[in-house]
Amino acid sequence: QVQLVESGGGLVQPGESLRLSCAASGTISGMGAMGWYRQARGKQRELVAVVFNDGRIDSADSVKGRFSISRDNSKNTVSLQMNSLKPEDTAVYYCNARWFAGSGYDLLYEYWGLGTQVTVSS
Repeated sequence: QVQLVESGGGLVQPGESLRLSCAASGTISGMGAMGWYRQARGKQRELVAVVFNDGRIDSADSVKGRFSISRDNSKNTVSLQMNSLKPEDTAVYYCNARWFAGSGYDLLYEYWGLGTQVTVSS
């Protein structure tokens, strides 16, 4: 079993910054990727950014140049630095951890955190 605990959400004004953090605990051996997804009210959950064990990062076009993801493997944490926040960034942000089958990227299983609310409003 794996637990993912997020922190750092809140209410900010447009143009401000927030930093989200996620700590993984439990049976985390072999974890292949950690990242962040978000879900705005009435919309589907979408990828924000994910970092793989080989250092490769995938991120949504809507956040490139504004958000950056980092991972500390020694502490089993992943952080999301969000700058120049916009009202459309308002959503519940979920931490995600994935395990892959073999040496590729076929999903074996994944875990989700409970989510942290980010609200960008003036």
